[in-house]
Amino acid sequence: MAQSRGTIARWVRAGSLALAASLAPVQAREVLKPNIVYILCDDLGYGDVQCLNPQRGKIPTPHLDRLASQGMTFTAAHSGSAVCTPSRYGILTGRYCWRTRLQSGVLFGGDGPLIAEGRLTVPELLRRNGYATACIGKWHLGMEFPKGSAPDPARTDPLWQIDYGGRIRRGPVAVGFDEYFGISASLDMPPYVYIENDRFAAVPTVVKKWIREGPAAADFEAADVLPTFTRKAVEYIGRRAAEAQAGKPFFLYLSLNSPHTPIVPTKEWQGKSGIGDYGDFVMQTDACVGEIATALERAGIAEHTLLVFTSDNGCSPAAQTEDLEKKGHFASADRRGYKADIWDGGHRIPLICRWPARVKAGSRCDRLTCLTDLMATCAEMLGLTLPDDAGEDSVSFLPALLGTSDRPLRENVVHHSISGKFAIRQGKWKLELCSGSGGWARPKDAEATQQGLPDLQLYDMAADVGERRNLQAEHPETVQELVARLEKQIADGRSTPGVPQKNDVPIDLWKKDPAGLKKAGGRKGHEATE
Repeated sequence: MAQSRGTIARWVRAGSLALAASLAPVQAREVLKPNIVYILCDDLGYGDVQCLNPQRGKIPTPHLDRLASQGMTFTAAHSGSAVCTPSRYGILTGRYCWRTRLQSGVLFGGDGPLIAEGRLTVPELLRRNGYATACIGKWHLGMEFPKGSAPDPARTDPLWQIDYGGRIRRGPVAVGFDEYFGISASLDMPPYVYIENDRFAAVPTVVKKWIREGPAAADFEAADVLPTFTRKAVEYIGRRAAEAQAGKPFFLYLSLNSPHTPIVPTKEWQGKSGIGDYGDFVMQTDACVGEIATALERAGIAEHTLLVFTSDNGCSPAAQTEDLEKKGHFASADRRGYKADIWDGGHRIPLICRWPARVKAGSRCDRLTCLTDLMATCAEMLGLTLPDDAGEDSVSFLPALLGTSDRPLRENVVHHSISGKFAIRQGKWKLELCSGSGGWARPKDAEATQQGLPDLQLYDMAADVGERRNLQAEHPETVQELVARLEKQIADGRSTPGVPQKNDVPIDLWKKDPAGLKKAGGRKGHEATE
């Protein structure tokens, strides 16, 4: 039976008539088809949103505060990873990224595709069920670039070997998006040139540098990127409005470059926050969200649009977090750590959902959720059952949105740090399989080991949200139980009910051997440069 269902799923992805059998409707369930606008910030901390951190936050975010008052705020939402690429993979596939070749770190601007050919994605699921789909912004999941030759033999950077006039394969338009406009990775990763659908919008002719140096289009400027993405998104909503009102819904995945480095607020926002460029850039990001919300209202489709706002991981130390804290702003609110870390500051993120027709204004959900849950939520909205080899780590949060159930959404969630260290959160307990931060914060793992700290960390998150009192020695039975659950989720190739699946590579749970990490497909060295 497992082989039969897997075969059907492959036919689905090839566009065969088996789609109806594989994505079978669930009987006696209402089918909901709201427009979906998914806004993903880059490195925005939970505590950067004023209404989520009123005591320790100093950055005004009036548009996000308004959005929260109009919809549901999830206070226990997490990204699947403490860094960019893995979280984005999870959002679009409903699968933990550590099941792929990317066992640590992130991809870079010229890297190949991470999403395997034939894997069902959120945009493909929606497109096959009547949605128009678009992606605007940072991709950061790899593409297959056409090969050319460097215009100047002295330019040895492999990015100059790309044929910028050729066709890009296995990018956004190959995994379910009807259209795409954006950049290949983070704004501090070359090439610095826009991509439209499966073509570069220009040919790089100069070298520019925003942290990293590389090929750039002559007119490409980092400060223009956020306004450009915002304008493109507003234009897309305007173009889709009439068809949306006529019953043809759309899915817009708006992946912002902010407030990730380079931190480049435009002139009109400089000095607005009073605490530096990062605060100004967050305020500009907040205004961007306001423009999107206004565009939906102006188009007359806000009532029947699920507007999701979130971030891919916690705030980056590159925001000068120590300086921000001296000024009274704590981007991780009351949590320990920042981006890259296994502690909650690395992966606890804001998640706000507005859907006026169905979601109660000013509501709140304190149940555990993960960014991988978009896939299952969309499937449930459409009354569909996912194939066994899709959305293996996705749990629907639709019951919370609609207020139809107050039961826990997911039993547990697995966390992953930039160096590939694992943690699992279940109930009040959080177990971390490392001695330090697993990331950039001190003590890093090697430093923690030198200090004689235990190899494991166990925290009671109900009593110790700051993760300061390690209880691993006092609760060995809890440690054993949580390790066994992690091992089972790895062995099963999934964390949800269903036929067991295969991970793409062998998974090294303990990450004790750097050579083993490399053998499993890890990308050594990325942790210092993401």
